[in-house]
Order: sequence, then C-alpha cells, then structure tokens
Amino acid sequence: MRADTLALASAEVARARAGDLEALEHIYRAYQAPVYNLGRRICGNEEDAEDVLQDTFLEVCRSIGRFRGDGSLWSWVRRVAVSKALMLLRRERYRAARSLDGGADLSETVGRRPPEPTAPIDLETALGRLAPLTRAVLWLHDVEGYTHEEIGEAMGKTASFSKSQLSRAHQRLREWLE
Repeated sequence: MRADTLALASAEVARARAGDLEALEHIYRAYQAPVYNLGRRICGNEEDAEDVLQDTFLEVCRSIGRFRGDGSLWSWVRRVAVSKALMLLRRERYRAARSLDGGADLSETVGRRPPEPTAPIDLETALGRLAPLTRAVLWLHDVEGYTHEEIGEAMGKTASFSKSQLSRAHQRLREWLE
C-alpha cells in the first residue's frame, strides 16, 4: 500500500467525520483493496471478502465520528475489517454447528479439506485447506503482526487458543508443503 494512501490528510478525515460523502468515498477508494485482501486472507474466499469489504465500510461510514485519531486511520479501518471478518467466520461456524450432529471440534473441521498425498501444493492452496479460524490466527499473527493476546481478545478466546492454533497451522503447512 502506498504511503500517501495510508496517511490521508487530517482535513480529509475531518470532512468525513462531518459527513462529507466525497471524503468518505476517498477513504473507501484509499482502503478498499487492502480491506478486500485482508478479508480474502482471513475468510479464504472472494465472496466472503466482498462481504467483509461491504460490512467494513458500512461500519466506517456509521462510526467515523467516533474515530479519535489516536492512531492512523488505516489502523482503525483494519481493526474494523478484522472484526467483521471474524464475525463472518463465527456466523459460518454457528451455521455449520447447527447442521452437524455430534460435538466435533469445529475449529478443526469446518472448511478444512485434507490434502491429496501425491499432488504438489502451493502456499495459496495450503492456506485454503486450513480450518477458517486456524487460517485467521495464522494470518493475523504472521502477516498482520497481531499478538496472541490481541488475537485471543478479537476472537473471544484466550492467548493460549491463539498459540495452539498458530502451532497447528505451522505444522500442517510444513507437512503439506514438503
């Protein structure tokens, strides 16, 4: 992402906070690609990434007046996007739980496809084979730089949950990519 995109002028943010639609559109244009990409990486597919993009900017438009400016606007938008992506994963997990019989550990079963033993696999495919929550933890920690405590808080879990999911993700990726 370009530095000028990340550092929108404070005057532009002030206009958006005052309800200026042109300023809100500028914020959308500046951050639409990174928000979409974040949603794609956490959720694992384009349709959900589009939902994350839409939900994120609806929330940004509703809540821009509460943006205090303590950090960068991108940090705030990114937190909203992560929250929306995790909410989408929780919804999908809830739907899957209602359709399954028994008490399977859904963080390990929902959305995970076992690799084909003889087929070569690339990183993108391997990431797609991880369970959604495991993939989200991996992406938030290894790429976005979130701490285990931040991930646990965002997911309504503990830091230990985040650590164990990350360990499982690394282990599976090593196995699949070897």
